[in-house]
Amino acid sequence: MSRWRPPAPASTPIITREGFERLRAELDELWRVRRPEVVKALAAAAAEGDRSENAEYTYRKKQLGEIDRRVRYLSKRLEKLKVAEGRPADTSAIFFGAWFELENAASGELARYRIVGPDESDGARGWISVDSPLARAALKKRVDDEFEVQLPGGVAQFVVVSVSYEPPDTD
Repeated sequence: MSRWRPPAPASTPIITREGFERLRAELDELWRVRRPEVVKALAAAAAEGDRSENAEYTYRKKQLGEIDRRVRYLSKRLEKLKVAEGRPADTSAIFFGAWFELENAASGELARYRIVGPDESDGARGWISVDSPLARAALKKRVDDEFEVQLPGGVAQFVVVSVSYEPPDTD
């Protein structure tokens, strides 16, 4: 049995302006602040002598590798991303960047979501990736439209309650 796995499907290279700025700030902070600190700590640990039994040295090498890996990823990803600016011409339908509220047809529960790029999705905030099944099913829907989507827990039916391109007061 091999360990080969098919490559993950490519994520959509789109992002909101806020998400792009957040990733750029993370890259800047990693490169200008955290990496120099870790390099300095690594040099100090290396100066202590025998590296084979030096836990601090091993830890700092691993930490530096993780930072460098994230810096490489962010550098390449930021070049490929396209920032979605402005609003769509039809603001009554759900498109990228929209905040929308759905009612679960079976339970009557309300949930608020925002469609964002895969690099900025955050389940706790209700920000779902444009590549997710729920976002794909909700695209182009309007208030009072009903739709069905296959979720990991099974098929669910939703009704669109509201659509907005203005941030909600609670966010």
